[in-house]
Amino acid sequence: MSTTIFDTIVIGAGPAGLTAGIYLARSKVKTLILSDGMAGGQIILTHEIANYPGIEKISGYQLAAVMKKQALNFGCELKTNVRIASLDLQSTPKTVVLADGTSYTTRTVILAPGGRPRMLNIPGEEEFKGRGVSYCATCDGDFFTSKEIVVVGGGNSAIEESISLTKYASKVTVVHQFDYFQAFPYIVDEAKQNSKIHFVLNSTLSSIYGKDTVEGVIIRNLKTGEEKPCKTDGVFIFIGYLPNTEFLKGHVAMNHAGEILVDKNMQTNIDGVYAAGDCIEKRYRQITTAVGEATIAALAIIERIHQNHL
Repeated sequence: MSTTIFDTIVIGAGPAGLTAGIYLARSKVKTLILSDGMAGGQIILTHEIANYPGIEKISGYQLAAVMKKQALNFGCELKTNVRIASLDLQSTPKTVVLADGTSYTTRTVILAPGGRPRMLNIPGEEEFKGRGVSYCATCDGDFFTSKEIVVVGGGNSAIEESISLTKYASKVTVVHQFDYFQAFPYIVDEAKQNSKIHFVLNSTLSSIYGKDTVEGVIIRNLKTGEEKPCKTDGVFIFIGYLPNTEFLKGHVAMNHAGEILVDKNMQTNIDGVYAAGDCIEKRYRQITTAVGEATIAALAIIERIHQNHL
């Protein structure tokens, strides 16, 4: 089995992974990006991005394509749709082996596998994904123009997206398991002042039903146990985010939520192993934060390599 040697291997090809690749390759650091899917990560599902500095409006797919092109043009290697079979991050050099038996060694690693929306795991959720069940308001909001929808959650994302969805929907029903919100008070106040938004508290969904598309949900009161049907055309679920770090358990330090712990230079508890993007412990998950973290990690590696003449 042949082994290819790199200065840095980046695991993940979302905004963080691609940004790291751009900075590293431009500095002549021999870099390989590995991704279990196509390049772009979660942003390729975003219909429109309007808050990325310097770009007035762009789709997530387009932004990902530009980032990918930049990384490749600077000399970064990219392998998509691959699965990692094993890792050795403690040794020097470090080793990454793919499921097809391909082996790579590297002096440094950036972990950027991203994350995914947390699911309710109720009947009908998986069945109606893309047919009325969504986890992205900017991706799918316009499909529900003049229709009624249900939003599940009570954090900043849930309430902010509920407000955003009123641009399209005729009615937004927010279902939340508590009688208080985790979202910032000013966001909650804005939502309460919106005549299109209605709240069902101390409740959750027990199922989603329909034929070809979502036709309704069953709302269960968590205090009384009473269940009531609610007709709706769509369900948007915003109950948190799960880092894609299951394959890293036992390799790097994480918190209770599976988020990787890093220092100010984005380095993990293992020397030479860095992390960036939605996989790390942090409060805000935005494209710009992922890009910034990846920039820090890449610059730290560039300095490390140049200082040590690796």
